[in-house]
Amino acid sequence: MIDLSVNLNKIALIRNSREGDYPSVLAFAETCIAAGCDGITVHPRPDQRHIRPSDVRALAALIERHPQLEFNIEGNPFASPQGSYPGLLALVEETKPHQCTLVPDSNNQLTSDHGFDLTRSGAELEPIIRQLQAWGVRISLFMDPDLEQIRLAKAIGADRIELYTGPYAAAWDQPDTLEALHERYRQAAQLAVDIGLGVNAGHDLNLDNLTRFATIPGLLEVSIGHALTVDALRLGMDSAVRAYKALLAQAR
Repeated sequence: MIDLSVNLNKIALIRNSREGDYPSVLAFAETCIAAGCDGITVHPRPDQRHIRPSDVRALAALIERHPQLEFNIEGNPFASPQGSYPGLLALVEETKPHQCTLVPDSNNQLTSDHGFDLTRSGAELEPIIRQLQAWGVRISLFMDPDLEQIRLAKAIGADRIELYTGPYAAAWDQPDTLEALHERYRQAAQLAVDIGLGVNAGHDLNLDNLTRFATIPGLLEVSIGHALTVDALRLGMDSAVRAYKALLAQAR
């Protein structure tokens, strides 16, 4: 079974457009849990445009009460502390998530839009990976479906990769491009499995394109936030989570 980790960033984004705590990130996490999600993902950024450090702490406490769930914190390990944002490593050390997905996003990016180039950042990432693992945290690296980069991810000690699926989603209405891209992802996933890396995926996966993508080899987890939140506007959060879970069940 492929796990569904619900990314709650967009719930926090809506909340932050007003004073107060409405909608409550914690309440929506509880709704997702009741609907059968397998984990919760958050991506706190230094500018705190959506998820805040206080959300990370509150969600960590909530998930401690649900031992079947995974808590996944995403972020750039090189981002400097800013205001009440203490830095990714400090947040991870404090809250001890099950998984930390390292992402090469800069402060001025609207959203994550590429994987690591480990020929440039691998040497810096390696000791960070070792430190996080020493805290008992599984490490996933946000990666493009590039075979050589995936080999480097294994070489520097990552436990998993998260395949960046934005290009796949963007090509959904372009059959020829989509076919070639899907084959690239299939080969990348197969290589990861062959060399002992777990395979996660995320970014712009939705109810239309998820079923096909979920056929790639060894897929363990998808992290979905934007599309699931949009679907929740139409279906309700409970029904949206259940719809994604149903698609993942069919894929296996």
